[in-house]
Amino acid sequence: IIPVFLVHRPANNIPYATVEEELVGEFVKYSVRDGKEVNFLRRDSEAGQKCCTFQHWVYEKTSGSLLVTDLQGVGMKLTDVGIATLAKGYKGFKGNCSISFIEQFRALHQCNKYCEMLGLKALRTTHQKQRKATSVKSKSLPNSSAINKTLPKKAREPRDFISSEH
Repeated sequence: IIPVFLVHRPANNIPYATVEEELVGEFVKYSVRDGKEVNFLRRDSEAGQKCCTFQHWVYEKTSGSLLVTDLQGVGMKLTDVGIATLAKGYKGFKGNCSISFIEQFRALHQCNKYCEMLGLKALRTTHQKQRKATSVKSKSLPNSSAINKTLPKKAREPRDFISSEH
């Protein structure tokens, strides 16, 4: 992320301005300010994948409390990034993007080879975890007391079973 410098201009109506290095080349938005995953048209580029991994790394290092978003620039020179933090901020830092971006990122992020190289943990939403737990519960067999309550008394009596396998 290229630095931005604050310049004092005392003779001007607006006494302060910011200045940064000129970026020459194709300007690309790798992730957008609305918190969506890396631009789908650019996610296969090396710069796009690294931006996505950087977001994932920051997210993991801050325990999901902070997300760098609005990654854009020329090649790997990025400018004017946004920051999303949880409602109370992260270590006193207030972001300039909605906290919903954090949840959107977690839901949409797809790990790539750089995430794997850094050993980052795969991100899963609470909804996905609950859905998986529900599907596992529905696949498990009910216990015998549940069967006994639903079957008529005659069907509950022990029987001799003949195995079809020889």
